[in-house]
Amino acid sequence: MLTSKARCRRLAPKTSALGLMATLVLFVGAVVALSSPASALVDKTMEVTYTCQGTTFTPAELKVTITAPESAALSGTAAVKWKLPQLTASKALAGTLKIDGSLAVAGGSAATLSATQSPTVTVAASGTYTPPEMTGTLTAPATAGTLTLTPVPTTPSLTLAYTPTAGGTTPETTNCTFKTGGATPASLAIEVKQGGGGGGTGTDILAYTCSLGVTDTDPATVDIKVVLTVPTSAKANEDASITWTSTIQTTGDPLKAPAAGLPTGSKLFATLKASGAGAPATATGEVAMPATTAGQDITTLPAVTVKLRPTTTGSVTITPGDLAFGTSATAAALTCKAPTTGLKTYTLTVGNGSPSPSPSPSQTPSPSESNSPKPTKTTTVTVTETPADETPTRSSKTPKAGADTGAGGETGPDGRLFVLTGSMLIVAAGAGGLMMRRRTIGKG
Repeated sequence: MLTSKARCRRLAPKTSALGLMATLVLFVGAVVALSSPASALVDKTMEVTYTCQGTTFTPAELKVTITAPESAALSGTAAVKWKLPQLTASKALAGTLKIDGSLAVAGGSAATLSATQSPTVTVAASGTYTPPEMTGTLTAPATAGTLTLTPVPTTPSLTLAYTPTAGGTTPETTNCTFKTGGATPASLAIEVKQGGGGGGTGTDILAYTCSLGVTDTDPATVDIKVVLTVPTSAKANEDASITWTSTIQTTGDPLKAPAAGLPTGSKLFATLKASGAGAPATATGEVAMPATTAGQDITTLPAVTVKLRPTTTGSVTITPGDLAFGTSATAAALTCKAPTTGLKTYTLTVGNGSPSPSPSPSQTPSPSESNSPKPTKTTTVTVTETPADETPTRSSKTPKAGADTGAGGETGPDGRLFVLTGSMLIVAAGAGGLMMRRRTIGKG
């Protein structure tokens, strides 16, 4: 019996401590669960193995990673990307490498999705070369459903045609055929739905037409990868901050600074286009441009924050627009025009926000006090004694304007955290109290 009592005495504090620890764990978990934002959509990937025959590259098998978005909007587009592995040249190469890839499509208007690119390759014998990422644009149907991508099982669905710069015009083609069972997973599914797309549709890499001033007769075609980071939600009549990230690619012409250099205090201006939810047709952001060397290539671009203010609820469709370099966007030293087709689209969902500001009513000035003498104010107070045997009537009034109690679940963590914490503390304290009471009864 004494042993049992001693065990209870030791167990009671431990139980209370464990209860408090469990409360802390639950509290932290609740904070994380309630306060974390909705996760952004992520791309799906499929690894496809091809068996290749040719004399230009080794090895004989290639593993290509195919990437596609989780969803696409009705009648929208989805960017499907091919990422090829590092290749080893069987001999010295100096020329153009045309890469073609295709996938089978089910659920769309086209049965096949194709992508192609022709980068320049220069590599020594037994040297390595990594082809740039290749993108194909898939058009979604006008009705909801699913687009399913699978490797083409028969004819070569991936080809690498090398044409040397000198010494001939006949390409040396490496044909790659899908290896049976060599896809993990076996297919990629893109959900087509209203408002789908999330991170966007279309292609990230845009062919910008860049000109020096307004008299340039030989503009450059510069491939720039543009990624817009759009908030998961926004409110009407409030600014939504969109981050514009640009990466200059090596597949197109170089982006050269003017021969005289950029003017002092130059900035990078990025303009996006928008439609829906009462948003302005265009919005421009700016950022200070890093120092550049006159007449030399511009290789890196800073990120730009663009603020967009929708005025009604709904959804805003956003696409990247033009870039400008100089002291102002309207009189730029270097201008890059975005293409008008094949643009990646982004969707911004707009909820209820602050009402549009209205002018405050004008105040009527009160008449000024006169200097005439004021009459003496007399107040008569009548006091009536309440009989001792009468019980005074007690009444209360509820204020017409009650206290604000918050917006509930729409604003994220609020009083629910305190309610949850208090509940857990009560449970833990009760458990500890029961154990301590049992110890006291045992002593008696």
